[in-house]
Amino acid sequence: MFEVIRDRSPRSVALSGPEGILSQLQKNAENITREFDIPVYILGDASWGSCDVNTRGADLLGADLLFNVAHTIAFETLGPKVVMINAYDNVSFDRVASDCAMNLQDRYSTVSLLTTSQHLHQIQSVKEIFSQYGYTVIIGKGKGQLNDAQVFGCEFYPAFDLIDEVDAFMFLGQSMFHSAAVAASTGKPTYMLDPYFQQYTQVNDFAIQMQKKSVLAVYKALDAEKIGIIIGLKEGQFSKLKALELRRSFQREGKNVQLIALTDISDERLQNFRDIDVFIQVACPRISSDNSFSKLVLSVPEATALLKLLRKESIQTDFLKIRHWL
Repeated sequence: MFEVIRDRSPRSVALSGPEGILSQLQKNAENITREFDIPVYILGDASWGSCDVNTRGADLLGADLLFNVAHTIAFETLGPKVVMINAYDNVSFDRVASDCAMNLQDRYSTVSLLTTSQHLHQIQSVKEIFSQYGYTVIIGKGKGQLNDAQVFGCEFYPAFDLIDEVDAFMFLGQSMFHSAAVAASTGKPTYMLDPYFQQYTQVNDFAIQMQKKSVLAVYKALDAEKIGIIIGLKEGQFSKLKALELRRSFQREGKNVQLIALTDISDERLQNFRDIDVFIQVACPRISSDNSFSKLVLSVPEATALLKLLRKESIQTDFLKIRHWL
């Protein structure tokens, strides 16, 4: 951060990141203030990823630079104002990777490693462990903001593009959603290597439950007459064109469609729209899967499946088996 500030001489800066590092951001703010004697604003809303860096908040505050911490992507900057700062977790995967590699030798010969931003720097060391046990290890190529071996909660290109080349996927980290989403997206055996509890778990059964829940939600939505399509107002979640596309498609099927725009999509906010039968949100697939809502809130893949049913087309139960869930 200091190097960027010295180079660009901002009059003020803002810091954002996930909730878990807010205490560290406070220390960073104190250090910047002490060194440069400029205002430093901590954006206290949680940042869920590069789709949620809150440039609007930085603009309102008049900050010349916004440092988004702990969401590593393939670019160092997102536009002229946002600077991405890496923050890695140094917890060791040596033990859990060795246990996993040793115990699965009889099942798989070719595997691929995947993870999220905080463990990207450990991909190579874990690859060496699996290689020592005789595995062929293939690292999937990144695309767009994704680095090699990296997955988001909505994008799985490094995994999906290797479906025909590997026997199984090994996800590094303690995220059941990301690892199960890889399993659902690829249909391949997928294991979550948890470095904190030092255990590995196959997540395909959880992925199957995720798929069944999605299928059930789609069929429950068949009788809906009025559909609310929610556009996320966070800059990286702003998919107005997709919302308008879905609006036209559902209107052709005789549905009454209302467009709704929200920054934070919560059950409390949605309860204000009492006459809506079913919601569809085009912001982030995790909003539909991770939260509890009083009414159905479908993701984009679920909405696409619903449209097929309304057109009297058949759907596959594995409609989540795609590269991108938006």
